[in-house]
Amino acid sequence: MKKLNVAIVGATGAVGQEILKVMSEKKFPYKNLKLLASQRSAGTEIEYQGKKYLVEETTENSFDGIDLALFAGGPASRAFGRFAQQKGVVVIDNSSTFRLEPDVPLVVPEVNAEALKNHQGLIANPNCSTIIMVAALYPLYKFSKIKRIIVSTYQAVSGAGKEGIEELELQVKQNLEGNKVEPKVFPYQIAYNLIPHIDVWVEENYTKEEMKMVYETQKILNDYELAVTATTVRVPVYRSHSESIYIETEEPISLEKARELLCNSKGIILQDNPSQNLYPMPLYTSDTDEVYVGRIRKDLYTPNGLNLWVVADQIRKGAATNAVQIAEELLKNNLI
Repeated sequence: MKKLNVAIVGATGAVGQEILKVMSEKKFPYKNLKLLASQRSAGTEIEYQGKKYLVEETTENSFDGIDLALFAGGPASRAFGRFAQQKGVVVIDNSSTFRLEPDVPLVVPEVNAEALKNHQGLIANPNCSTIIMVAALYPLYKFSKIKRIIVSTYQAVSGAGKEGIEELELQVKQNLEGNKVEPKVFPYQIAYNLIPHIDVWVEENYTKEEMKMVYETQKILNDYELAVTATTVRVPVYRSHSESIYIETEEPISLEKARELLCNSKGIILQDNPSQNLYPMPLYTSDTDEVYVGRIRKDLYTPNGLNLWVVADQIRKGAATNAVQIAEELLKNNLI
């Protein structure tokens, strides 16, 4: 496998750090590595595979000689994503900037890797909650087309970055000490609380996070008739998003068949044994790359309805791991 000149944009952030970790674990082939960040973070030193790298400020000159740029998300995507693409760099972007643009494939490798064949140098990583849901549902979708999805997410504070983690830690301490809590990252206190509001409000009183799950799921599955309703909730969990998902399929899927399909699917771990209290939980799925599925139940009233409980590490499979997997697919199929 050929080696690439790779740049990580946003290398000092949570996703950037996780990309480096995943690349190391997967032994991703690289010739040279350039670590980039904002002006504020430039000058930071990062050790990777025994070598120390000085983080550079991202500028238009940063992409000279680069084959592959992994953008960890944030303002740099809009500022430099298309510019890097135009310079002949293949860009894999974690932000929402390009996901719905028609010339940009939106890819979960286990689901629609074939979309990479027509890439034009810019590939988008879906929203973390979308990745987790689509990865879990695709084995069922292939067996019987899904007509409707109703999903409620329970999203960890790390989805808001390290500031989200720090705010939860601080608020727990403030509560225990009887001190006043003053939220800064989230609109309300997150410690000992749930907030049914992630991102800004958009159409029909849905949030941007909820509509991402609608539009991105339709694009990934290339099914614009698929009805998706999402409610996204921030919960006081440090890492790993959970999702309660209800689907209606064209043909009924038995519990036995659903379990068989999921058990035999790449990237899925089935944890579904009610008699043993076995089901996925964020505490035990963190720092893993798989999507965990359990609590599979038939709808009590609709023969074609099925309920699932899905959990995965949103920093890994929901961001960094998915991006690196896309890069691996490009290399494997000589698309870069």
